[in-house]
Amino acid sequence: MQLQNVNHLGEEFVLRSAGELRTLLLGAAGGGRRLYVNVDRVPPGRWSTKYHSHSRQEEFFLLLRGSGTLRLGGETVPVEAGDFFAKPAGMGLAHAFFNSGTEELEILDVGTVEDSDVCDYPDEGVRLVKADGSRRWFRGGEELADWSSDPNGP
Repeated sequence: MQLQNVNHLGEEFVLRSAGELRTLLLGAAGGGRRLYVNVDRVPPGRWSTKYHSHSRQEEFFLLLRGSGTLRLGGETVPVEAGDFFAKPAGMGLAHAFFNSGTEELEILDVGTVEDSDVCDYPDEGVRLVKADGSRRWFRGGEELADWSSDPNGP
């Protein structure tokens, strides 16, 4: 175990996706195995993720900086720095943050690492099945080869 600093992470611990969304993989950088700890940095006008739910993964979110909206279980509510909530496993609560503010939205995202999980993306009718180290996406029972979970992609 080695002390790390969030401002000096190696590029292998920074995920970048369309729309300048960045995810800092703090748990992985620190050697975590059963919990993931991420900081999502969401620019104004962008989503943190596509609206989705998990079957097995438990998650906790804390807004560190900025403001926006949280879409949770069919409702949309305003959020600001200091707001937090936990999403227990198996509740089927779809969730996603949108940065409707003027500064970067920074979200601490902590959750359990699950070998298998089912994620539903209700807006698109897509189901992700994670099992045995693989990820497979389906729509209406048909496997999809080119679907992306990038929330701000083309």
